[in-house]
Amino acid sequence: MSNIIAITVPDIGGFDAVEVIEILVKVGDTVKAEQSLITVESDKASMEIPSSHSGVVKSVDVKLGDKVKQGSVVIHVDAASSGTAVDSAAAPASVAPSAPAASSTPVVSAESAPSSATSISTAPAAAPASVANYAASASAATPTAGKLEVPVSTAGMPHASPSVRKFARELGVDLTLVTGTGPKNRIVQEDVQNFVKQALAGGVPSAATGASVGGGLDLLAWPKVDFTKFGPVTPKPLSRIKKISGANLHRNWVMIPHVTNNDEADITDLEALRVTLNKENEKSGIKVTMLAFLIKACVAALKKFPEFNASLDGDNLVLKQYYHIGFAADTPNGLVVPVIRDADKKGIFELAVETGELAKKARDGKLSPAEMQGGCFSISSLGGIGGTNFTPIINAPELAILGVSRSFMKPVWDGKQFVPQLTLPLSLSYDHRVIDGAAAARFNVYLASLLADFRRIAL
Repeated sequence: MSNIIAITVPDIGGFDAVEVIEILVKVGDTVKAEQSLITVESDKASMEIPSSHSGVVKSVDVKLGDKVKQGSVVIHVDAASSGTAVDSAAAPASVAPSAPAASSTPVVSAESAPSSATSISTAPAAAPASVANYAASASAATPTAGKLEVPVSTAGMPHASPSVRKFARELGVDLTLVTGTGPKNRIVQEDVQNFVKQALAGGVPSAATGASVGGGLDLLAWPKVDFTKFGPVTPKPLSRIKKISGANLHRNWVMIPHVTNNDEADITDLEALRVTLNKENEKSGIKVTMLAFLIKACVAALKKFPEFNASLDGDNLVLKQYYHIGFAADTPNGLVVPVIRDADKKGIFELAVETGELAKKARDGKLSPAEMQGGCFSISSLGGIGGTNFTPIINAPELAILGVSRSFMKPVWDGKQFVPQLTLPLSLSYDHRVIDGAAAARFNVYLASLLADFRRIAL
Protein backbone atom coordinates (compact mmCIF):
# COMPACT_ATOMS: atom_id res chain seq x y z
CA MET A 1 0.00 0.00 0.00
CA SER A 2 1.46 3.30 -1.06
CA ASN A 3 1.57 6.36 1.13
CA ILE A 4 2.31 9.42 -1.01
CA ILE A 5 3.65 12.34 1.00
CA ALA A 6 4.42 15.84 -0.24
CA ILE A 7 7.76 17.15 1.02
CA THR A 8 7.67 20.92 1.38
CA VAL A 9 10.15 23.72 2.07
CA PRO A 10 10.49 24.34 5.83
CA ASP A 11 11.06 27.69 7.50
CA ILE A 12 13.97 29.32 5.64
CA GLY A 13 14.45 32.34 7.82
CA GLY A 14 11.71 34.61 6.53
CA PHE A 15 12.76 34.76 2.88
CA ASP A 16 9.76 35.30 0.58
CA ALA A 17 11.25 33.45 -2.37
CA VAL A 18 14.58 31.81 -3.12
CA GLU A 19 15.87 30.37 -6.37
CA VAL A 20 16.44 26.65 -6.96
CA ILE A 21 20.04 26.33 -8.18
CA GLU A 22 20.56 22.59 -7.81
CA ILE A 23 18.34 19.47 -7.74
CA LEU A 24 19.97 16.62 -5.83
CA VAL A 25 17.46 13.78 -6.40
CA LYS A 26 15.48 12.29 -9.27
CA VAL A 27 12.38 10.13 -9.70
CA GLY A 28 13.03 6.61 -8.44
CA ASP A 29 15.68 7.59 -5.89
CA THR A 30 15.29 6.37 -2.32
CA VAL A 31 15.76 9.23 0.15
CA LYS A 32 16.16 9.26 3.90
CA ALA A 33 14.87 11.78 6.41
CA GLU A 34 17.27 14.74 6.68
CA GLN A 35 18.74 13.96 3.22
CA SER A 36 19.23 17.07 1.08
CA LEU A 37 16.82 17.36 -1.86
CA ILE A 38 17.58 20.70 -3.51
CA THR A 39 19.89 23.67 -3.09
CA VAL A 40 18.37 27.14 -3.04
CA GLU A 41 20.05 30.51 -3.03
CA SER A 42 19.06 33.89 -1.66
CA ASP A 43 21.00 37.12 -1.97
CA LYS A 44 22.76 36.27 1.31
CA ALA A 45 23.45 32.55 1.28
CA SER A 46 22.83 29.21 -0.36
CA MET A 47 21.24 26.39 1.60
CA GLU A 48 20.14 22.80 1.16
CA ILE A 49 16.52 21.81 1.74
CA PRO A 50 16.28 18.44 3.54
CA SER A 51 13.57 15.79 3.40
CA SER A 52 11.29 15.41 6.40
CA HIS A 53 10.46 11.75 5.54
CA SER A 54 12.07 8.66 4.05
CA GLY A 55 10.70 7.11 0.88
CA VAL A 56 10.99 6.62 -2.85
CA VAL A 57 10.79 9.75 -5.00
CA LYS A 58 7.63 9.60 -7.14
CA SER A 59 7.86 13.10 -8.60
CA VAL A 60 10.15 16.12 -8.53
CA ASP A 61 7.93 19.18 -8.41
CA VAL A 62 10.52 21.90 -8.96
CA LYS A 63 13.02 22.67 -11.68
CA LEU A 64 16.17 24.76 -11.90
CA GLY A 65 15.44 28.47 -11.70
CA ASP A 66 12.10 28.06 -9.89
CA LYS A 67 11.33 30.33 -6.95
CA VAL A 68 10.25 28.54 -3.78
CA LYS A 69 9.28 29.62 -0.29
CA GLN A 70 8.09 28.06 2.95
CA GLY A 71 5.38 25.53 2.13
CA SER A 72 6.34 25.04 -1.54
CA VAL A 73 6.20 21.38 -2.58
CA VAL A 74 9.64 20.03 -3.54
CA ILE A 75 8.97 16.34 -4.20
CA HIS A 76 6.41 13.61 -3.56
CA VAL A 77 7.63 10.40 -1.95
CA ASP A 78 6.03 6.99 -1.48
CA ALA A 79 6.85 6.45 2.18
CA ALA A 80 5.60 2.84 2.19
CA SER A 81 7.98 1.89 -0.62
CA SER A 82 11.01 2.63 1.52
CA GLY A 83 10.15 -0.15 3.97
CA THR A 84 10.27 2.23 6.92
CA ALA A 85 7.52 3.53 9.13
CA VAL A 86 6.30 7.02 8.45
CA ASP A 87 6.63 9.47 11.26
CA SER A 88 3.64 11.63 10.57
CA ALA A 89 4.53 13.91 13.43
CA ALA A 90 8.04 14.52 12.24
CA ALA A 91 8.80 18.21 12.05
CA PRO A 92 10.58 19.55 8.97
CA ALA A 93 14.30 19.36 9.40
CA SER A 94 16.16 22.57 9.86
CA VAL A 95 17.74 24.17 6.84
CA ALA A 96 21.41 23.40 6.47
CA PRO A 97 23.10 26.49 4.98
CA SER A 98 26.14 26.13 2.80
CA ALA A 99 27.31 29.67 3.56
CA PRO A 100 26.63 32.73 5.77
CA ALA A 101 25.60 36.20 4.68
CA ALA A 102 28.14 38.58 4.45
CA SER A 103 30.15 36.86 6.50
CA SER A 104 32.71 37.65 6.00
CA THR A 105 35.60 36.03 8.61
CA PRO A 106 34.72 35.31 10.40
CA VAL A 107 34.18 32.91 11.45
CA VAL A 108 34.53 33.28 15.64
CA SER A 109 33.53 34.71 11.73
CA ALA A 110 33.26 33.83 10.48
CA GLU A 111 27.26 38.90 9.70
CA SER A 112 30.97 35.68 9.05
CA ALA A 113 31.60 34.05 10.71
CA PRO A 114 32.47 34.51 11.36
CA SER A 115 29.57 33.44 12.95
CA SER A 116 32.69 32.79 13.39
CA ALA A 117 36.63 29.69 16.74
CA THR A 118 38.59 32.27 14.99
CA SER A 119 38.47 35.49 13.11
CA ILE A 120 36.44 36.17 10.05
CA SER A 121 39.69 35.99 8.20
CA THR A 122 40.80 32.67 9.70
CA ALA A 123 36.23 34.01 12.33
CA PRO A 124 33.22 35.41 11.75
CA ALA A 125 31.62 34.25 8.69
CA ALA A 126 32.56 34.25 10.66
CA ALA A 127 33.98 33.09 8.55
CA PRO A 128 34.56 34.74 9.34
CA ALA A 129 34.37 33.83 9.29
CA SER A 130 30.17 36.40 8.24
CA VAL A 131 28.86 37.20 6.31
CA ALA A 132 28.62 40.67 4.92
CA ASN A 133 25.61 42.12 3.17
CA TYR A 134 26.41 45.84 3.01
CA ALA A 135 27.09 47.15 -0.50
CA ALA A 136 27.69 50.59 -1.91
CA SER A 137 25.61 51.34 -4.98
CA ALA A 138 27.29 50.42 -8.24
CA SER A 139 25.21 52.85 -10.25
CA ALA A 140 26.71 56.05 -8.89
CA ALA A 141 27.98 58.38 -11.60
CA THR A 142 31.11 59.26 -9.66
CA PRO A 143 33.42 56.34 -8.81
CA THR A 144 33.53 55.62 -5.08
CA ALA A 145 36.90 55.40 -3.41
CA GLY A 146 38.01 51.82 -3.12
CA LYS A 147 35.63 50.53 -5.80
CA LEU A 148 36.58 49.13 -9.15
CA GLU A 149 36.00 51.84 -11.74
CA VAL A 150 34.06 49.87 -14.35
CA PRO A 151 31.90 51.73 -16.90
CA VAL A 152 28.16 51.23 -16.50
CA SER A 153 26.40 49.95 -19.57
CA THR A 154 22.77 50.51 -20.50
CA ALA A 155 22.48 47.29 -22.47
CA GLY A 156 19.88 44.59 -21.73
CA MET A 157 19.89 42.64 -18.48
CA PRO A 158 22.58 39.94 -18.51
CA HIS A 159 21.81 36.30 -17.68
CA ALA A 160 22.68 35.95 -13.98
CA SER A 161 21.07 34.99 -10.69
CA PRO A 162 20.05 37.64 -8.11
CA SER A 163 22.93 36.64 -5.84
CA VAL A 164 25.45 37.09 -8.66
CA ARG A 165 23.92 40.48 -9.52
CA LYS A 166 24.26 41.55 -5.89
CA PHE A 167 27.85 40.27 -5.76
CA ALA A 168 28.66 42.27 -8.90
CA ARG A 169 27.06 45.41 -7.46
CA GLU A 170 29.16 45.09 -4.30
CA LEU A 171 32.33 44.99 -6.39
CA GLY A 172 31.14 47.71 -8.78
CA VAL A 173 31.17 45.42 -11.82
CA ASP A 174 28.96 46.01 -14.87
CA LEU A 175 27.63 42.54 -15.73
CA THR A 176 27.08 43.51 -19.37
CA LEU A 177 30.88 43.45 -19.73
CA VAL A 178 31.24 39.99 -18.20
CA THR A 179 31.27 36.81 -20.28
CA GLY A 180 29.25 34.00 -18.73
CA THR A 181 30.62 30.47 -18.58
CA GLY A 182 27.59 28.80 -17.00
CA PRO A 183 24.79 26.92 -18.79
CA LYS A 184 23.37 28.98 -21.68
CA ASN A 185 26.10 31.60 -21.06
CA ARG A 186 24.78 32.27 -17.55
CA ILE A 187 27.13 34.49 -15.52
CA VAL A 188 28.31 32.77 -12.35
CA GLN A 189 30.21 34.18 -9.39
CA GLU A 190 33.56 32.90 -10.69
CA ASP A 191 33.03 34.91 -13.88
CA VAL A 192 32.69 38.11 -11.85
CA GLN A 193 35.77 37.25 -9.79
CA ASN A 194 37.82 36.57 -12.93
CA PHE A 195 36.62 39.84 -14.46
CA VAL A 196 37.82 41.75 -11.38
CA LYS A 197 41.20 40.01 -11.48
CA GLN A 198 41.63 40.94 -15.14
CA ALA A 199 40.49 44.50 -14.49
CA LEU A 200 43.00 44.97 -11.66
CA ALA A 201 45.68 43.66 -14.00
CA GLY A 202 44.63 46.15 -16.65
CA GLY A 203 43.39 43.45 -18.98
CA VAL A 204 39.69 44.36 -19.33
CA PRO A 205 38.88 46.91 -22.05
CA SER A 206 36.33 49.66 -21.52
CA ALA A 207 33.24 49.35 -23.70
CA ALA A 208 33.33 53.06 -24.47
CA THR A 209 36.99 53.88 -24.92
CA GLY A 210 38.87 50.63 -25.19
CA ALA A 211 41.09 51.76 -22.34
CA SER A 212 41.95 49.49 -19.45
CA VAL A 213 39.91 49.74 -16.26
CA GLY A 214 40.87 49.07 -12.68
CA GLY A 215 41.11 52.43 -10.98
CA GLY A 216 44.52 53.22 -12.45
CA LEU A 217 46.15 50.16 -10.89
CA ASP A 218 48.96 48.76 -13.02
CA LEU A 219 49.35 45.31 -11.51
CA LEU A 220 51.00 42.24 -12.93
CA ALA A 221 48.66 39.45 -13.96
CA TRP A 222 48.17 36.66 -11.44
CA PRO A 223 50.86 34.03 -12.09
CA LYS A 224 49.71 30.92 -13.92
CA VAL A 225 51.86 27.99 -12.90
CA ASP A 226 51.75 24.33 -13.89
CA PHE A 227 52.46 22.95 -10.43
CA THR A 228 52.64 19.37 -11.73
CA LYS A 229 56.04 20.22 -13.26
CA PHE A 230 57.51 20.36 -9.76
CA GLY A 231 55.86 17.32 -8.20
CA PRO A 232 52.58 15.50 -7.58
CA VAL A 233 49.56 17.62 -6.64
CA THR A 234 45.98 16.93 -5.52
CA PRO A 235 43.31 19.42 -6.67
CA LYS A 236 40.66 20.07 -4.02
CA PRO A 237 37.64 22.28 -4.79
CA LEU A 238 36.83 24.97 -2.24
CA SER A 239 33.70 24.39 -0.19
CA ARG A 240 30.71 26.55 -0.98
CA ILE A 241 31.17 28.35 2.36
CA LYS A 242 34.74 29.27 1.50
CA LYS A 243 33.78 30.43 -1.99
CA ILE A 244 31.11 32.79 -0.70
CA SER A 245 32.89 33.96 2.45
CA GLY A 246 36.12 34.40 0.50
CA ALA A 247 34.50 36.86 -1.86
CA ASN A 248 33.05 38.81 1.08
CA LEU A 249 36.40 38.84 2.88
CA HIS A 250 38.16 40.09 -0.24
CA ARG A 251 35.67 42.91 -0.65
CA ASN A 252 35.84 43.87 3.04
CA TRP A 253 39.64 43.90 3.09
CA VAL A 254 39.90 45.99 -0.09
CA MET A 255 37.10 48.47 0.66
CA ILE A 256 37.50 48.98 4.44
CA PRO A 257 40.60 50.78 5.75
CA HIS A 258 41.52 48.36 8.53
CA VAL A 259 43.57 49.38 11.54
CA THR A 260 44.24 47.03 14.46
CA ASN A 261 44.78 48.09 18.07
CA ASN A 262 46.49 45.49 20.26
CA ASP A 263 46.19 45.39 24.03
CA GLU A 264 46.20 42.93 26.92
CA ALA A 265 43.72 42.13 29.68
CA ASP A 266 44.42 40.69 33.12
CA ILE A 267 41.97 37.79 33.40
CA THR A 268 43.50 36.12 36.46
CA ASP A 269 40.44 36.70 38.66
CA LEU A 270 37.97 36.15 35.80
CA GLU A 271 39.44 32.74 34.99
CA ALA A 272 39.25 31.80 38.67
CA LEU A 273 35.58 32.84 38.66
CA ARG A 274 34.91 30.79 35.53
CA VAL A 275 36.47 27.68 37.07
CA THR A 276 34.49 28.17 40.28
CA LEU A 277 31.20 28.56 38.41
CA ASN A 278 31.82 25.40 36.44
CA LYS A 279 32.59 23.44 39.60
CA GLU A 280 29.48 24.73 41.37
CA ASN A 281 27.26 23.99 38.39
CA GLU A 282 28.85 20.72 37.33
CA LYS A 283 25.58 18.81 37.77
CA SER A 284 23.66 21.23 35.53
CA GLY A 285 25.78 20.32 32.51
CA ILE A 286 26.31 24.01 31.66
CA LYS A 287 29.93 24.81 30.88
CA VAL A 288 30.81 28.48 31.10
CA THR A 289 33.44 29.50 28.54
CA MET A 290 35.51 32.67 28.34
CA LEU A 291 33.48 33.59 25.24
CA ALA A 292 30.37 34.18 27.38
CA PHE A 293 32.29 36.70 29.53
CA LEU A 294 33.76 38.34 26.43
CA ILE A 295 30.29 38.81 24.91
CA LYS A 296 28.99 40.40 28.10
CA ALA A 297 32.01 42.69 28.38
CA CYS A 298 31.80 43.71 24.72
CA VAL A 299 28.15 44.69 25.16
CA ALA A 300 29.12 46.97 28.05
CA ALA A 301 31.91 48.52 25.97
CA LEU A 302 29.54 49.04 23.01
CA LYS A 303 27.15 50.90 25.30
CA LYS A 304 29.94 53.21 26.43
CA PHE A 305 31.27 53.71 22.88
CA PRO A 306 28.14 53.68 20.66
CA GLU A 307 30.03 54.48 17.43
CA PHE A 308 31.32 50.90 17.56
CA ASN A 309 27.73 49.62 17.58
CA ALA A 310 26.91 51.21 14.24
CA SER A 311 27.11 50.83 10.46
CA LEU A 312 28.14 53.26 7.76
CA ASP A 313 25.41 54.06 5.21
CA GLY A 314 26.79 56.55 2.70
CA ASP A 315 27.46 59.73 4.64
CA ASN A 316 25.29 58.63 7.57
CA LEU A 317 26.20 56.62 10.63
CA VAL A 318 23.42 54.20 11.64
CA LEU A 319 23.61 53.90 15.44
CA LYS A 320 21.94 50.69 16.63
CA GLN A 321 19.88 50.45 19.77
CA TYR A 322 20.22 46.67 19.99
CA TYR A 323 23.19 44.45 20.76
CA HIS A 324 23.51 41.39 18.54
CA ILE A 325 26.97 39.82 18.86
CA GLY A 326 28.43 37.47 16.25
CA PHE A 327 31.13 34.92 16.97
CA ALA A 328 33.15 32.98 14.43
CA ALA A 329 32.60 29.22 14.57
CA ASP A 330 35.11 26.82 13.05
CA THR A 331 33.42 24.11 10.97
CA PRO A 332 34.73 21.31 8.70
CA ASN A 333 33.63 23.33 5.64
CA GLY A 334 34.88 26.73 6.74
CA LEU A 335 34.09 29.54 9.13
CA VAL A 336 30.59 30.81 9.78
CA VAL A 337 29.34 33.52 12.12
CA PRO A 338 26.32 32.70 14.29
CA VAL A 339 24.74 35.73 15.97
CA ILE A 340 23.62 36.00 19.60
CA ARG A 341 20.60 38.30 19.56
CA ASP A 342 19.91 40.76 22.39
CA ALA A 343 23.06 39.76 24.24
CA ASP A 344 22.52 42.67 26.62
CA LYS A 345 19.40 40.96 28.00
CA LYS A 346 21.07 37.61 28.73
CA GLY A 347 23.14 36.38 31.64
CA ILE A 348 26.43 34.49 31.54
CA PHE A 349 24.79 31.06 31.79
CA GLU A 350 22.29 31.90 29.02
CA LEU A 351 25.12 33.10 26.79
CA ALA A 352 27.17 29.99 27.51
CA VAL A 353 24.26 27.71 26.58
CA GLU A 354 23.33 29.63 23.43
CA THR A 355 26.89 29.91 22.10
CA GLY A 356 27.36 26.18 22.65
CA GLU A 357 24.13 25.33 20.84
CA LEU A 358 24.87 27.62 17.90
CA ALA A 359 28.44 26.35 17.59
CA LYS A 360 27.14 22.76 17.43
CA LYS A 361 24.58 23.69 14.79
CA ALA A 362 27.35 25.36 12.81
CA ARG A 363 29.53 22.25 12.93
CA ASP A 364 26.56 20.09 11.91
CA GLY A 365 25.67 22.42 9.03
CA LYS A 366 22.25 23.19 10.53
CA LEU A 367 22.44 26.97 10.97
CA SER A 368 19.58 28.84 9.31
CA PRO A 369 20.24 32.13 7.48
CA ALA A 370 18.33 34.00 10.20
CA GLU A 371 20.85 32.78 12.78
CA MET A 372 23.69 34.46 10.87
CA GLN A 373 22.11 37.87 10.29
CA GLY A 374 21.80 41.16 12.14
CA GLY A 375 25.15 41.25 13.90
CA CYS A 376 26.43 44.54 15.34
CA PHE A 377 29.91 43.45 16.43
CA SER A 378 31.88 40.21 16.07
CA ILE A 379 34.33 38.27 18.21
CA SER A 380 37.03 36.11 16.66
CA SER A 381 38.65 33.83 19.21
CA LEU A 382 41.77 31.78 18.57
CA GLY A 383 42.24 31.15 22.28
CA GLY A 384 41.82 27.42 21.99
CA ILE A 385 44.46 27.17 19.26
CA GLY A 386 47.25 29.64 19.90
CA GLY A 387 48.88 32.83 18.68
CA THR A 388 49.75 36.13 20.27
CA ASN A 389 48.07 38.79 18.08
CA PHE A 390 46.43 38.94 14.66
CA THR A 391 44.35 41.21 12.43
CA PRO A 392 40.77 39.95 12.08
CA ILE A 393 38.88 41.20 9.01
CA ILE A 394 35.85 43.36 9.76
CA ASN A 395 32.53 41.67 9.03
CA ALA A 396 30.79 44.38 6.98
CA PRO A 397 28.51 46.21 7.52
CA GLU A 398 29.89 46.18 11.05
CA LEU A 399 32.58 48.70 11.96
CA ALA A 400 34.79 46.63 14.26
CA ILE A 401 35.73 43.11 15.28
CA LEU A 402 37.56 41.82 18.36
CA GLY A 403 40.26 39.20 17.91
CA VAL A 404 41.24 37.15 20.95
CA SER A 405 44.41 35.05 21.13
CA ARG A 406 45.58 32.42 23.62
CA SER A 407 46.00 33.60 27.21
CA PHE A 408 49.39 33.22 28.87
CA MET A 409 51.04 33.73 32.24
CA LYS A 410 53.52 36.56 32.71
CA PRO A 411 55.17 38.24 35.72
CA VAL A 412 53.85 41.71 36.56
CA TRP A 413 55.40 44.13 39.06
CA ASP A 414 52.84 45.20 41.67
CA GLY A 415 55.09 47.81 43.30
CA LYS A 416 56.71 45.39 45.73
CA GLN A 417 57.23 42.16 43.85
CA PHE A 418 56.55 40.30 40.66
CA VAL A 419 53.24 38.41 40.70
CA PRO A 420 51.88 35.96 38.10
CA GLN A 421 49.17 37.34 35.83
CA LEU A 422 47.01 35.42 33.36
CA THR A 423 47.03 37.70 30.34
CA LEU A 424 44.62 37.72 27.40
CA PRO A 425 45.76 39.40 24.14
CA LEU A 426 43.10 41.59 22.50
CA SER A 427 43.24 42.61 18.82
CA LEU A 428 40.61 45.17 17.84
CA SER A 429 40.27 45.84 14.10
CA TYR A 430 38.22 48.92 13.25
CA ASP A 431 37.02 50.91 10.24
CA HIS A 432 39.22 54.00 10.18
CA ARG A 433 36.65 55.93 8.12
CA VAL A 434 34.48 56.15 11.24
CA ILE A 435 36.65 55.24 14.22
CA ASP A 436 39.94 56.94 14.95
CA GLY A 437 42.90 55.47 16.79
CA ALA A 438 42.22 57.23 20.07
CA ALA A 439 38.65 55.89 20.24
CA ALA A 440 39.85 52.37 19.46
CA ALA A 441 42.52 52.54 22.17
CA ARG A 442 39.95 53.77 24.71
CA PHE A 443 37.55 50.97 23.73
CA ASN A 444 40.25 48.31 24.20
CA VAL A 445 41.46 49.80 27.49
CA TYR A 446 37.90 49.92 28.84
CA LEU A 447 37.22 46.36 27.68
CA ALA A 448 40.40 45.18 29.38
CA SER A 449 39.36 46.89 32.63
CA LEU A 450 36.00 45.07 32.56
CA LEU A 451 37.71 41.72 32.07
CA ALA A 452 40.18 42.48 34.86
CA ASP A 453 37.36 43.31 37.31
CA PHE A 454 34.09 41.87 36.08
CA ARG A 455 32.18 43.64 38.87
CA ARG A 456 32.40 46.78 36.73
CA ILE A 457 29.77 45.23 34.43
CA ALA A 458 27.16 45.96 37.10
CA LEU A 459 28.06 49.65 37.26
